[in-house]
Amino acid sequence: MNILITGASRGIGAAAYSLLKSSDHNVIGHSSKGSAELVAGDLSDPTAPRNIWDTALAELDGRIDVLVNNAGIYEAVPDNAPDEEWHAAWSRTLTINLQAAADLSKLAVSHFLDLGIPGRIINIASRAAFRGDSPQHWHYAASKGAMVSMTKTIARGYAAEGILCFAVAPGFTVSEMTEEYLQGRGGAQIVADIPLGRVATTDEVAEVIRWLATEAPASATGSIIDVNGASYVR
Repeated sequence: MNILITGASRGIGAAAYSLLKSSDHNVIGHSSKGSAELVAGDLSDPTAPRNIWDTALAELDGRIDVLVNNAGIYEAVPDNAPDEEWHAAWSRTLTINLQAAADLSKLAVSHFLDLGIPGRIINIASRAAFRGDSPQHWHYAASKGAMVSMTKTIARGYAAEGILCFAVAPGFTVSEMTEEYLQGRGGAQIVADIPLGRVATTDEVAEVIRWLATEAPASATGSIIDVNGASYVR
């Protein structure tokens, strides 16, 4: 399979990128700054999704079978922040976490339809979509809640054409994005709230992504898979 995954330089994205490549798939990864292996693209720039898509498409000989929307940010903003700071934080988070994923999904759906091929989209959401997040992360929870709704809409709208859409909703994982928070005073409280007794590993989430991208049955389209150690059970 030909697979494009965003946010592949660290954390869940890097783990999924490595796992999918080791499973003999043709994988193009993306990161904000790019590298020798990864396509560059700052997803706060509205032109980036199409540039990333077009670059990946060219490198994959004109065909992409799977899109994994993994890129995202988890940046705090105080609930008493000045309006300008508050609005800037919301705009940045929604642009990167939601709008960019929507733009790439739109390109993927059009690609699948134009070629008349089945395709899969996997969106990396969050436990926060269902249980909310901290008082400093309203915008993050909102972006992931909207991503879940988008996933369901795509699944319902295009299943008849063989286009499948899934989401993964991790809780906290051990990654660069959460390492500082987990090592701080909030870390012990987070672990205490997880019946499994630990946060998820990036490898565990990557395995779920791999399965959805390559093996999950078509009838599972629209599913959201939780990876949170039973810290939130729906």
